Amino acid sequence: QVQLVESGGGLEQAGGSLRLSCAASGRTFSGYAMGWFRQAPGKEREFVAAIRRSGTVTYYADSVKGRFTISRDNAENMVYLQMNDLKPEDTAVYYCAADSHLPGGSSQWRAYDYWGQGTQVTVSS
Repeated sequence: QVQLVESGGGLEQAGGSLRLSCAASGRTFSGYAMGWFRQAPGKEREFVAAIRRSGTVTYYADSVKGRFTISRDNAENMVYLQMNDLKPEDTAVYYCAADSHLPGGSSQWRAYDYWGQGTQVTVSS
């Protein structure tokens, strides 16, 4: 089992940057692929990015490709989401999630076993 705690959200202007962090506790963090999802009010939970257990492979939603970067530090049990060139449509609660089944993770939120409580990101125009 793993517990996840996100941090780093806040209010930023369009074009700015934020870095989200997700701290994982529990054993064998490197045994989980990790993902970031987001959910805006009135909308479904949306895939943002995922990273393989080893950290060697990443993939992104088209809406964030080239602007966001997911990374992980298995020694520190951390996963990060660097968000650059933020847009108002990036406003949402951002969640990190852990997937124990697929080495590369998934873009489907139902594939993930564990979730953090979320951190709010608000981008003003």
